[in-house]
Amino acid sequence: MNQESKESFNPELDLVLERIVEVPVELVWNAWTIPEQVKQWFTPVPWKTIDCRIDLKPGGEFYTVMESPDGNKFPNNGCFLEVEHLKKLVFTDSLLPGYRPSGNSFMTAFVTMESIGTATKYKAVAKHKDPETKKQHEDMGFLEGWGTALDQLVAFTKTLSK
Repeated sequence: MNQESKESFNPELDLVLERIVEVPVELVWNAWTIPEQVKQWFTPVPWKTIDCRIDLKPGGEFYTVMESPDGNKFPNNGCFLEVEHLKKLVFTDSLLPGYRPSGNSFMTAFVTMESIGTATKYKAVAKHKDPETKKQHEDMGFLEGWGTALDQLVAFTKTLSK
């Protein structure tokens, strides 16, 4: 049996954003793993991230609340599957903290980062259960939204390194 690697890319089911950003990997990592920092960049403006909780370990909580420009709140609760310091975060909304099934499954995200001198090779892959869910995420503006959020992460971290 040919088993798919958890890190493989399936163009029928997955979306990917990959860039080299001019920010040290430590700052990118902190922006993803410190709740107060996540709130500064995670949601493309004019949306806001108004709450964030992180228990940075496999099985730990990754919780955010996004607020739309008209004030509607969208809580997202998930679970970290992998945490590799300064290298990789894998999380999903399929599971709640402690690996409890959520009954809701939209995606599993792989965020990897690799130090390249003072820059970071950044890759985000959103894996979906079926082509319809991938298309829904694509239609919601995955590339634009995640790209804008990454631009905001870079702008935010550059304010920290001054």
